Amino acid sequence: MNNNKYESFGRYSERKEMVENQLKEYGVNDENILNSFLTIPRHIFVPKENEKYAYLDGAQFIGYGQTISQPYVIALMLEEVKLKPEYNVLEIGSGSGYVCALLSQLVKNVTGVDIEKQLVKRSKKTLEMLEIENVSINNADGYKGFAKNAPYDVIMLSASPNNVPKLLFSQLKPNGKLILPVGKIFQELLIFEKKNDEWVSRKVTDVSFVPLRHKK
Repeated sequence: MNNNKYESFGRYSERKEMVENQLKEYGVNDENILNSFLTIPRHIFVPKENEKYAYLDGAQFIGYGQTISQPYVIALMLEEVKLKPEYNVLEIGSGSGYVCALLSQLVKNVTGVDIEKQLVKRSKKTLEMLEIENVSINNADGYKGFAKNAPYDVIMLSASPNNVPKLLFSQLKPNGKLILPVGKIFQELLIFEKKNDEWVSRKVTDVSFVPLRHKK
């Protein structure tokens, strides 16, 4: 993989530092995931006034009450679902499009869903600028998933519902995985997989995400 394919966007050395001093230090060791973070220029997914903070170790505001998650938390989620190149993945709460861009380097097809029209418009423009063609971004209610492009190998949520949206299980393949933060104030990152024909959850860690909103 040419992890410097977006050299013209600059700040490659900061991406490299983020990978070496954040992701690897936290224990992320999947080379494909590390390369995706090295490749995708995170700073172009945040508003101009916040670009200087893009590679810091934390979530970044992108407007409309939304954020890009901390790099390590994204990488952790991507590692937990054990992605394969042929996968079809849905990200709910796609926001700026950054996670979808990372996923575009790792799987065959990516669908992003966000409730905020302006963020959908902005993320589409950013992905076009990067000439990423295996991602579609849609303005929709994440609680309903996105049946049009189902079934999915993985569904991941980048915003936290109070409870697990049960409808999402019907859009997963038989051996698919659902990974999401759950909770209103105190949130847990959970991963669901099928065992003996039943969906079984496992706690990954404690997290803090913006709430997943319903479409009005």
